[in-house]
Amino acid sequence: MELTPKQKTDLMSQLQERFKKNQKRHPEISWDAVAKKLAQQPEKLRALYQMEESGGEPDVLVYDQESDTFHFYDCSPESPKGRRSCCYDREARINRKKFPPEHSAEELAESWGVQLLTEEQYQYLQGFGEFDLKTSSWLKTPDSLRKLGGALFGDRRFGRVFTYHNGADSYYGARGFRLILKL
Repeated sequence: MELTPKQKTDLMSQLQERFKKNQKRHPEISWDAVAKKLAQQPEKLRALYQMEESGGEPDVLVYDQESDTFHFYDCSPESPKGRRSCCYDREARINRKKFPPEHSAEELAESWGVQLLTEEQYQYLQGFGEFDLKTSSWLKTPDSLRKLGGALFGDRRFGRVFTYHNGADSYYGARGFRLILKL
């Protein structure tokens, strides 16, 4: 999918507006530096567009000096609405006996060129606010757990962030997934 010039302009405006509105998330980072990096890697705009259109509200939370990368995280209060009711990965979706969903979290993330948040990244995100108070989000699951049929998800309840496990083939209307894009 190629973005139109209007889609690119609208997306950049939305990202800049969110960036400025939430300066506390990135006090040491300038929008000009982010915009310059986006101009150098325009293919990343498609991924950010997908994140935005599915309700993720991406924003910059990290600048990694060592790798010279900005990290956009989904910062929507709840798991993105356009990414709910999906299994963890392709294997789980295909092997589901009844009512397989149309997509899985890992398949969509891969097709968009982004990654699911890890457990550590999810904890880091939660340091910027209270996310997933009514929903939950699939998390990148270690292969050792996935081989046993399970997958990780997280949420915030009772003032704490929890990580749980579930069968990777399960899906719920209140469970989606959060992404990270490294630019």
